[in-house]
Amino acid sequence: MKGRIAGGLVPFLGLVLLWMLLWGEFTWLSLLTGVVLALLVSVAFYLPAVALSGRVNILHAFVFVVRLLADIVLASLQIAWSAVNPWYRPSNAVIAVPLRTRSDLVMTFTAEAVSLVPGSIVLDVDRETATLYLHALNVRSVDEVPALKRAVLATERRLILAAGSADDLARLRSPEGGSS
Repeated sequence: MKGRIAGGLVPFLGLVLLWMLLWGEFTWLSLLTGVVLALLVSVAFYLPAVALSGRVNILHAFVFVVRLLADIVLASLQIAWSAVNPWYRPSNAVIAVPLRTRSDLVMTFTAEAVSLVPGSIVLDVDRETATLYLHALNVRSVDEVPALKRAVLATERRLILAAGSADDLARLRSPEGGSS
């Protein structure tokens, strides 16, 4: 029962946080309306419980955040250059990246982190096969696709090391999981 309440608390708090971010400022009224709306949404719609790993590695979480910020800055500069480069010719790709995790939370955070970096966006997630389908800018040849996949898997790896379950860690460290 205790785990079920904690698992339902994550989506609830996520809804309240989303509401607060939409308002762009903290006020007691926006917090109260966020809680009320999150309660209404939680009662009206089924929100599956989120299985939490129960572990957070602060060092790996710090590495994840710093690397994500660096990726965002670098990709922003690359996209800005593409926008002002008079010789730019668009070349895009849609690729499938099978993840190692089976955790909905890690899949979601990986998809969000990849989508936050300019130049790529997750189009779909197949929960059954744990596959992300993403649209990527500036892919000039098929030879560039493995590097994009490795970048997504590296993001997933940093998330698993920061807060993944024991099963995800074992899968990551297995020979099939690879060490990207």
